[in-house]
Amino acid sequence: GAALGGLHRSMAIEEWVKLRDGHPVPLERALAAFDHFVLHERKADFDEISARLDKIARSIRQETLNFGEATPLQKAKIVAVYLHKNQVTGVTDNDQYFNLRNSFIGLALQDDGPAALPLISTVIFCAVSERLGISAEPCNFPFHIYAIVRAPNGENLDSESATTGSEVDSIYMDPFASDKEVSRGELEAQLEAMGVPPADHDSFLGVASVADMVRRTARNILMGSGSGIAGLESDSALYSALWAFLMLPEPDTALVQRARYLPYVVEMLEKQYLFDVRLVEKYLLPLFTTSPQYWQQLRDAVRVMRAGDSMPKQAKPRNRDISQSVRFKVGQVFRHRRYGYQAVITGWDVECAQSEMWISQMGVDRLSRGRHQSFYHVLVDEKSVRYVAEENIDTTPAVVSSNLMSLAGRHFKRWDSTSNVFISNVKDEYPDD
Repeated sequence: GAALGGLHRSMAIEEWVKLRDGHPVPLERALAAFDHFVLHERKADFDEISARLDKIARSIRQETLNFGEATPLQKAKIVAVYLHKNQVTGVTDNDQYFNLRNSFIGLALQDDGPAALPLISTVIFCAVSERLGISAEPCNFPFHIYAIVRAPNGENLDSESATTGSEVDSIYMDPFASDKEVSRGELEAQLEAMGVPPADHDSFLGVASVADMVRRTARNILMGSGSGIAGLESDSALYSALWAFLMLPEPDTALVQRARYLPYVVEMLEKQYLFDVRLVEKYLLPLFTTSPQYWQQLRDAVRVMRAGDSMPKQAKPRNRDISQSVRFKVGQVFRHRRYGYQAVITGWDVECAQSEMWISQMGVDRLSRGRHQSFYHVLVDEKSVRYVAEENIDTTPAVVSSNLMSLAGRHFKRWDSTSNVFISNVKDEYPDD
């Protein structure tokens, strides 16, 4: 599972690298890259998302009488109404507006109700429109993305010949709110109310670049990163946004942005994404070659991860004495007697193996059994890693939280519901557990 997740993330990052290096990347594909960080068992990869958009376009053409004879404006409205009616665009519950799933195009295209922010709704509208021969692109309006629908060259949106030399007819639409048209004057009035000078209006009312849309999606994910996705912790989504910012920062402040997000990525790499060390070496290190401080920070993190992965583990077999003193085994789930969190055991020491400074700071000698009891390395359901004294472990059977089940899947082979333990994949270090 971890190796496959790393492969999916590599595919996503490669799309953003192409975009950064000036190669054309379709908008739907650039945003589908975010889904590759949260795939797990979901069918929402590049091919699946493209196939779903193809299917929607075919359905519109098949279900609309004389669709080919409609004007460009009529076609655009047909697409917008169809998407809204079939719960592909929009959000049902405004209280869930910034729920994480609303920022992922693959999740929005699944058949379980509307779950698409204005940005995702507009991208879906534009992708389906393109498949039906309609020119539609997102505009870079602040806070709310609209679509710009343009007539073919030489015509207006009513399929009439345009006056020679006139501008191509176009309208703004809000696919998030079905087939609603929005006048340029209305949008300019909103910009003026925001304090945007008239001279800057064109930059906000013109077509948004694919990179701009990736950055805006990443910001939406950060805003919703506390809400989670059903069956999935929010870390995977947050991780996708951080990589997007590192690969595609604002051009004028690239180093500042990368320096801001780098520590968070390094922390997540060390705690949860050790399989991504190759991605760091391939994609991140080259970004900081002119910034020795950040390059060294990243290089040190890579060295630690590589060493931890390749260093032979000293086997800890159980004899009679150890089995008597180390009561619990790798894979057992417990609740902390004092702090109440749920965790799974990932390793153990016969007695506290930390430094004297750590023992003093943590007050180990004030525990009833002190430092000479077994201590356990554990993975906590709120995603931290801790070192716990045996006297604080309560293995009374309980339902394993969905967070812990998801996290443990990265470190254990499987969950054994019969014995209520996770089956260990570290038999080289703990052969008898």
